[in-house]
Amino acid sequence: MNISKLSIVIPAYNEARTIHFILDKIKKVSLINDIDKEVIIVNDCSTDDTESAILNYIEQNKELSIVYYKHEFNKGKGAALHTGISKATGDYLIIQDADLEYDPSEYNLLLKPVINGFADVVYGSRFMGGNPHRVLFFWHTIGNKLLTILSNMFSNLNLTDMETCYKLFKTDLIKSIPLKEQKFGFEPEVTIKISRIPKIRIYEVGISYYGRTYEEGKKIGWKDGFRALYCITKYGLFG
Repeated sequence: MNISKLSIVIPAYNEARTIHFILDKIKKVSLINDIDKEVIIVNDCSTDDTESAILNYIEQNKELSIVYYKHEFNKGKGAALHTGISKATGDYLIIQDADLEYDPSEYNLLLKPVINGFADVVYGSRFMGGNPHRVLFFWHTIGNKLLTILSNMFSNLNLTDMETCYKLFKTDLIKSIPLKEQKFGFEPEVTIKISRIPKIRIYEVGISYYGRTYEEGKKIGWKDGFRALYCITKYGLFG
């Protein structure tokens, strides 16, 4: 499979402290087959200095292709992803959180099944492979695995990590799907809807995970878990 450009979609909310670090990591990544990078940042109406941090970075790093968008009011992570996906011009796109939990140096792990002609969609799993994983939050892990199992029941997939941030999609394919979830319900919605596409080829690869504590800025909570459960039922049963 020939890919000329990868779009990297970054939803950002109150990430002034870490956004430049993740952009530095993206800048340093050399993609296989000399694939170009397009970075799309969507600021979901942050209340800290996220916007100035992004604009300063763009000004000082013109060699990295960065496109910046801003929501005028806070809509949620899913809404920021909808905006970023709609603006993507790459052959494929990958979702990247603005924190430091996921390592951009592993983009090539997700690209390889596509480059080799096997996959249309690739998920990066935190629960497989021998890469480093920070030891945190037993009940979060149990919750993630339970949600993945329930999602698999409705989608007939055998994923190990439905809630992962790292999802690589063929851009035309993901743009063709009507996505509705404005917040963290994006993950189960997109997974179930992707699974319904005839002859879709979905792969998983093991990735690293450098999880944050809530003191370090982690945002997802138990309410988001219940929303994910609702979305699995909603889209699993009623499409």
